[in-house]
Amino acid sequence: MEDSNWVKARSSIVWIAAIVVAFGAVWWIERQTGLELVDRQAPARQAAARAAALPASPDLPALPGPRPLTEREQQWARLAWSYFEHNTDARTGLVSAVQGFPSASLWDTASSLMALLAARDLGLVDQNAFDQRMARALDSLGKLPLYGDALPNKSYDVRTLQMTDYRNQPAPAGTGWSAVDLGRLLVPLNIIAWHHPRHTEAARRVIARWNAAQLARDGQLWGMQAADGGTPQLVQEGRLGYEQYAARTLALMGLDVDVAADPLAHLRLVEVDGVQVPTDDRDPQQHGAQNYVTSEPWILQGLEFGWTRQAREMAWRVYRAQEQRFRRTGVPTAVTEDHVDQPPYFVYGTVWTGGQPWQVVTDRGEALPQLRTLSTKAAFGWHALLRTPYTTQLVEDVAGLNDPGGGGWYAGRYEAGGKPNQSLNANTNAVVLESLAYIARGPLLQFR
Repeated sequence: MEDSNWVKARSSIVWIAAIVVAFGAVWWIERQTGLELVDRQAPARQAAARAAALPASPDLPALPGPRPLTEREQQWARLAWSYFEHNTDARTGLVSAVQGFPSASLWDTASSLMALLAARDLGLVDQNAFDQRMARALDSLGKLPLYGDALPNKSYDVRTLQMTDYRNQPAPAGTGWSAVDLGRLLVPLNIIAWHHPRHTEAARRVIARWNAAQLARDGQLWGMQAADGGTPQLVQEGRLGYEQYAARTLALMGLDVDVAADPLAHLRLVEVDGVQVPTDDRDPQQHGAQNYVTSEPWILQGLEFGWTRQAREMAWRVYRAQEQRFRRTGVPTAVTEDHVDQPPYFVYGTVWTGGQPWQVVTDRGEALPQLRTLSTKAAFGWHALLRTPYTTQLVEDVAGLNDPGGGGWYAGRYEAGGKPNQSLNANTNAVVLESLAYIARGPLLQFR
């Protein structure tokens, strides 16, 4: 009898267990299906949220295509190239950042290489002269003493190749490195590798000496700050615009720069002359770096790589605020970082910084409104990329701002008093050349 009861009970237990298992299976399948649906929908929701953070401007124009330069534009290009003819050291092939100042940062050096590449594209130098200049410059870059035997120092004497500070004072131990500047230097080195195979091996030797892994960590860019004899310190480097620009080429080296490359990671929109302008949301007081909204990084991204969809939208807003300021004030406006011909010799002309529009500041955030400049390179860069009636006017406004002796383009014209900003420098003349090369052939770094 007991055995019979146990058999019956066992049958009931099996039946109940089967029901539990069945319900459990149904619950598990439904849960997994639900999770799968959520996972499938998450990218769409994320994309929608990101698009809402930066809605498309209804007045965003179509981009113009390449066209041959006019005779006048060819003359402008020859004038820009004259700066490099007059300011290249014959022994090293490197170019002074400013006329009469035989020093250059890695950003300045990258600009000079870009100028040489643009000059070749525009037929301003023949192949033999190009090869000689490029070979000499790359040989020198391959010999530069490295900061900490790891990466190029921030600045060098173009005559001796010795490490200096930004005042061109000797700095035997160096002053650190800049990830953003090295990202810029990688632009011409990549163009050389793709379009000038005769110099590819020399360009490879330049990069092969670098400990490039130190430039990126946790998806962000890192520089080394060791100025003024202080303890060397790694610092997160780059803000909106500049950060994404440098990340474009650092990513080609296999570095993890996904946070730096994302223009929405630290995006904040601020209203300037009726335009919602993109700026970086990181607090300078907390993070120790100023948030400059300038034309330069957006112009360089367009001229050299071609804009991504998001970069194009942000660039348009930065440009439109400047056009709207002109509409409001009647003052031609094209602002960016620039050399100036008086102390402190370098300033950031901004659309927005420090919580205010249209500030001109030093790298320490000190305001110098009297040095606001209509920038020659910003005028040429915006015109090359957009070619609107306003950019056409800007180029006409700066067309006379050049050295009567044929030494190149001045940096611009001061708003206060209207006098020329007579700084003759590599960056201004390089961007003019890049802009004219872009008009003729489109983005300069094309993998074809």
